[in-house]
This record gives sequence, C-alpha cells and structure tokens, in this order.
Amino acid sequence: MYGIVNKAMEDLIVENYGASRWELIKEKGSVDVDYFLSNESYDDDITYRLVGAASEVLGLSARDILIEFGKYWVLKTGRLKYGGLMEAGGSNLKEFFHNLPAFHNRVMLIYPNLTPPSFKISHEEERSVRVHYYSQRNGLQDFVQGLLEGLGAMYDTPVQVELIQSRDGGHDHEIFNVNW
Repeated sequence: MYGIVNKAMEDLIVENYGASRWELIKEKGSVDVDYFLSNESYDDDITYRLVGAASEVLGLSARDILIEFGKYWVLKTGRLKYGGLMEAGGSNLKEFFHNLPAFHNRVMLIYPNLTPPSFKISHEEERSVRVHYYSQRNGLQDFVQGLLEGLGAMYDTPVQVELIQSRDGGHDHEIFNVNW
C-alpha cells in the first residue's frame, strides 16, 4: 500500500488518541518507520500490523478500528488530499455511487503503481444501491463499510450499510447493501 494509507492511520490515531499511543502502536506492531511518505509503496503487512497493534493498544476490535478508519479516510484524508476528485464524484450520494466504478481510474493517475480495488454498482434504486467490492487484499471489508458510512456523512445523508455477501463465506467479492 502507498504510504498515504499508513500516514492517514497515523493522523487518525494521533488526532483521536494522542501521539504517545501512536508510538506505542508502532512499537507493538514492530513498525520501525519514522515517517510514512505518501507516494512511497510499503508492504501491506505493515498496515495489517498497525491495525492489529491499534486494536491491542486501544482496546477496540480491529473491525471498529477499520470502520473508524474508513470514515476518517473519506472525511479527512479524501477531502484534504483528493478534494477535487471527491467533488467530481457527484453532487449527491447517489451520483457518487453511480460514478464510483471509475473513481480509482482517476486515482491511478496520481499513484501509477496502485493495486486498487474495483467497485460495481447494482440494484440501484431511489434510496439504495448494492456496492460490489473486489480486491486482491483480504480483510478490508470493515474499512469499506467505514468508507461507505463516511460517504453518507460527506453528503450529509445518513446511511445504513449491511454486508450481505463476503469472501469469508466463500464468495469472490463482498456486496454491501446501502440504504439512505
């Protein structure tokens, strides 16, 4: 993963729990990196270790941390680093979902070595969609749930997100039902 992911995790932890907790999380996760460079690629295992250590240090489940991180990614990192891209996604939540499948094509212009997930939208209704999430990375469905909840908050539209299919159940991708 690119360093921007780990840097955003650091920002979330420092902002909400303090710098000393972040240092403890890095120590417990055996992460010996002083500063994550946004455009530098890092082994995915570093991110997974940070989440595991954060769970231990903060006394929260990895699920709760990943959901919180997903929301933070949209509301803080996305707005700060990709404001124009986020705004180009649409003027409301439904438009953003409609444009979501093409979102990472634009992000790849910034991060050419990115191994992005892909999204497909189905069952598009007036106040709901199904979001299909495909990724080479396992274990990030809770992060995606947080992203979807964060998008609702970004558009000031309360959402309910339900995971209705998972790779944990033997499927090849996750499906989320999102209602607003």
